[in-house]
Amino acid sequence: MEIYLYRDENTYMQRLDPRTKLFIMLVTFIAALTFDSISKLVVLGLLVLAYGASGRMLSNLKRIQLILLMIAIFSVVVWSLMGPGTTRIWGPITMEGFLYGIATGIKINIMIIAGMIFLGSTKIEEISLALQKLKVPYRVAFAFSTALRLVPMIVSNSYIIIQAQKSRGLNLDSGSVMTRVKKYVPLLVPVLVSVIRNTNIFAMALESKGFGYNDRRSSYLEIGFKAADYIIISAISLVVIGGGLINRI
Repeated sequence: MEIYLYRDENTYMQRLDPRTKLFIMLVTFIAALTFDSISKLVVLGLLVLAYGASGRMLSNLKRIQLILLMIAIFSVVVWSLMGPGTTRIWGPITMEGFLYGIATGIKINIMIIAGMIFLGSTKIEEISLALQKLKVPYRVAFAFSTALRLVPMIVSNSYIIIQAQKSRGLNLDSGSVMTRVKKYVPLLVPVLVSVIRNTNIFAMALESKGFGYNDRRSSYLEIGFKAADYIIISAISLVVIGGGLINRI
């Protein structure tokens, strides 16, 4: 089972400075939260998909396509029933709530896809170093990068424990949805124990290496802006300014 998001592809996206990719992701988040029109959000979503396709970073979306679909459906259903509006379609469902639910679902999915593209094209070490270059304290950057490292570890341990229990005869695929959920509950205990044990070992390893002894640290990995980074940042900035002007019209 593949648990890591980073894709080792030889594209321009991997050669970009991580701060450039972080800037693109944050701009995408701001644009998604700013736009309310479905048509504008669709255009933004297409641009994000085109950006990901240009760096061959859309393969990770296959792993979360069900989640993206469920988010869209849940958003439409909830806001159709609970959203404010006066134009009744059927029962408590209003046209305004239905349209708002579609827009909200698109917004959330755009941000998730942008985040997946960023994580798929950027190494964890690069993310940590980029945050330090942006004057984020080393401890904060290290904690953030460590959290990203722990997610694949937890997924891997969960997968190993589930396969081990299946080999002992535990049938997790039969019964109703609630029955299957109840079968997974006892598996949380060994998963949590495994996470706590690995975290403790990790903490001891950091202490043995003198973590936090000196705030001034050097790095084997070096990053820096290149011509492509300046071009992309300038282009994105112009697009943001133009989009802001269009959004006011």
